[in-house]
Amino acid sequence: MGKYFVQNFGCRASQSDGAALDAMLSAKGLESADQRACADLVVLNTCTVTSSADEDLRQTLRRVHRENPAARILVTGCYAQRAPQELASFPGVEWVVGNSHKTQIADLVTLDAPTPLRATESYHGNIHVGDIFAQHEFLSAPVHDSAADRARPNLKIQDGCNNRCSFCIIPFVRGRSRSAPAEQVVEQVRHLARRYREIVLSGINLGRWGRELPLQHTGGSHMRLADLIRLLLAETGVQRLRLSSVEPMDLSDDLLGLMAASPRIAKHVHAPLQSGSDRILRRMHRKYRPRHYADRIRKARALMPDAAIGADVMVGFPGETDADFEETRRFIDALPFTYLHVFTYSERPGTPAAEDRDSVPVCVRRERNQELRALAADKNRSFREVMVGRTLSAVTLHEPGRALTDNYLNVELAFLREPNSLVEIKVGAITRNGVLEAPFGMYNIRRIE
Repeated sequence: MGKYFVQNFGCRASQSDGAALDAMLSAKGLESADQRACADLVVLNTCTVTSSADEDLRQTLRRVHRENPAARILVTGCYAQRAPQELASFPGVEWVVGNSHKTQIADLVTLDAPTPLRATESYHGNIHVGDIFAQHEFLSAPVHDSAADRARPNLKIQDGCNNRCSFCIIPFVRGRSRSAPAEQVVEQVRHLARRYREIVLSGINLGRWGRELPLQHTGGSHMRLADLIRLLLAETGVQRLRLSSVEPMDLSDDLLGLMAASPRIAKHVHAPLQSGSDRILRRMHRKYRPRHYADRIRKARALMPDAAIGADVMVGFPGETDADFEETRRFIDALPFTYLHVFTYSERPGTPAAEDRDSVPVCVRRERNQELRALAADKNRSFREVMVGRTLSAVTLHEPGRALTDNYLNVELAFLREPNSLVEIKVGAITRNGVLEAPFGMYNIRRIE
C-alpha cells in the first residue's frame, strides 16, 4: 500500500479516532504521507452531524479523486455508518467502513481482514457496516499532532450516547455509551503528561463516563467522571486537564467543586443548551428544563468567577416560534456566558425531528443565528474587557506568538516562548478575537481592533 494520509472531519472524538487509525496503519508498516496528493491510501474520517458536514465531505471526495486519481480512498466514520451506499458510488472510493468496523481498517487495507463476516454485519462489495449497537470495542488514541493545535492533545475517554434527542443522528452512528477503563485512561494520561502541559479529555457524552463499566474497570467502585479526574490528578503528573463538553445534568456539585478547587483543571465549562425555551426543549427530548440549566451555570460562575462558560445553541428547530426564540435570547442574555457555538437546525434523515412538518423557513433560521451570534460576540467582548489587567495562566501553542489561557482566551504574546509551555501572562488589551499580552507587565494599553 505504501503511503497513507488520514483526514479527519468533525468533533474531538472524531479527531481522536483518526489518531488511533493513524497509529494502527503505522503499526502495519505503512508510511504517513505529508499531503493527500502523495498518498497511495487516503482515509477520510467523516462527520454527519449537519447537512453542511455531509456536503464538505462530498466536495472533499471529488477533490481527492481529482488531485490524486491513483489513490485508493477509504471512507469511514459517522457519515459512512449512516449512508454507506451513497459514499461507495463516488469515483475512487474503494472501501466504506462504518464506525462498527473502524477497528478493522488496518487489517482490511493490508489484506488481513477476518473472514467470513459475522451474521450481524452487512457486506456489499467493499462496504463494511454493521449494527453499531452491537459495538463494544473502544477505539481510542490521543491526538498528538492535530493540525490546529499540537500543544494540546485530545484524549477520547467515552464514546456513544444513550440519549435520544429528536434532532440528533449521533446515537445511531456512534452506538451506545461506552467508556475507556480507568486504568487505561490513567496510563494514557501518564504517558501524555511526560510530553504535554495540557491534555483535553473528550467524549461524545463525556459526563456519562464510567456509568456502564464493570466494577473491575473502575477500581471496584461506582466511579463517575469526578472520581476519574481525582485519580488522574493523584496518579499522573499532568499539569493541566481541560474538559470538553459536559451535559448540564452531569455538571454535579462534586464535579464543579473539584474544577474550582484544583489549579490543575482548566476553569472552562462547556454545557450544551440547545434552547432556552421549555417548550422547545421538550420537543427536542432534552433531559433538563431551563431552570435546571440556569442553576448549573450560576453555580459554576459562583465557584469560578473568571471561568470561561460556553454553550451550544440551536436555532430554527421545528416548531420554534418567534416567542420561543425570544425566550431563548432572553435566557442567554441573563446568564454569564463568555462564548456560544450557534448552530442552524439541519434536518438529519432518520431522526424524529426530520419528520416534523412544522418547519421554520431557512431564511428565519439564518436571521436567528445571526442575532444570537451578535449577542455572543457582545458577551465575549465584555468578558475579555474584564480580563484586562489580570494575570492568567496560559499554554503556548505551536503557532508562533500564540497561547490559550486557562479560561479559554486566545492570546497574542508580547514575547515569543517555546510552544507547549505553561506561562503566566498579564492581559494588556483586547484584540478583535482575543487578548494581547502586556509587555513588561504594563496593562490598560490601547485596545487593538
